[in-house]
Amino acid sequence: MKGDAREVRRRIRVGQHTGHTAGLAPGVLQVNLVILPEPAANDFAGYCDANTQACPLISMTLPGQTDWPALGVDIDLLHDVPAYNVYRAGYLEAAHTNLADQWRDDLVSFALGCSFTFEHALRRAGIPVRNIERNTTVPMFKTNIPTVSCGPFGGPLVVSMRPIPKDRIKQVEEICAHYPWAHGAPVHAGDPLDIGFCDVDSPDWGDPSEIQNGELPVFWACGVTPQAALMQARLPFCITHRPGHMLVTDLPEDDPSLADMLR
Repeated sequence: MKGDAREVRRRIRVGQHTGHTAGLAPGVLQVNLVILPEPAANDFAGYCDANTQACPLISMTLPGQTDWPALGVDIDLLHDVPAYNVYRAGYLEAAHTNLADQWRDDLVSFALGCSFTFEHALRRAGIPVRNIERNTTVPMFKTNIPTVSCGPFGGPLVVSMRPIPKDRIKQVEEICAHYPWAHGAPVHAGDPLDIGFCDVDSPDWGDPSEIQNGELPVFWACGVTPQAALMQARLPFCITHRPGHMLVTDLPEDDPSLADMLR
C-alpha cells in the first residue's frame, strides 16, 4: 500500500493527477491540510483539541517545514496535493496546483484525519459509497451546529453526506465509530432541517449525491470545518487543500495507534 501511496504522490507532484483523491491508494491514511502562519498555530491547535470529531489532529510540522517524515517518505508539501486553496483575509483568493510561489518560512502545517478512511471500511463491508462509485466529490454542508471557539477560530460545523440504505445505518454507525481519527460515527441521519439546511442537492462544497428509494442522507463531521473557521478568523494569509483533494500519506489507515496520535 505504501508503494501505491508514493506512486499517487509522484503522479500528483508531476501534474499527472489533479482531481480528487477519493478511492486512491486504499489502505493508507489520507489527510486534510491546513497551513497558516506560526503566530496563529497555537490557537488553531487549540481549536482542533476542542473539536476533535471535526478536526482530528494527526500531526503538525515545525515552521517552514515542507517534508513530513511522520506521515511518509519523501513527502513534499509544496507539490503533493492535487489542488490547494489560498485564502487572504478570510476570502478564497485562488486555487493552485502547487505552492512554489506561495510558500513562506513561517508557515506551520496541520494534518487532520479524513473521511476517506471510513469510506474504504464501508466498501469492504459491502455498503455502497456513491461518490466513489460515480467518481464525484462528496457533498459538504454548513450546519447550524456551532463548534467550540479558540482564539479567532470558530464557526459552524461542516458535515459531509452519503446516502445509506436505511437498514444498514446502524451497521454504518458501528463501523465508523472504530475510526475516531477519521471523524468517527455520523452526527446525524435523516432530515437535514434538523441541522440547519434543507436542500441536499445544493452542497456548499463538492457535488450533489442522489438519494435513492430506501436510503436516508447520513451526515458526518467533516474536515472542511477548519476552512469555515479560517474564513471566520480572517487571517491575512493561510492555505488549505481544496475539498476532496487530500494529502496521501504512507500510514496504514486501520492502525489503531492512530488514535494515540490524536491530541
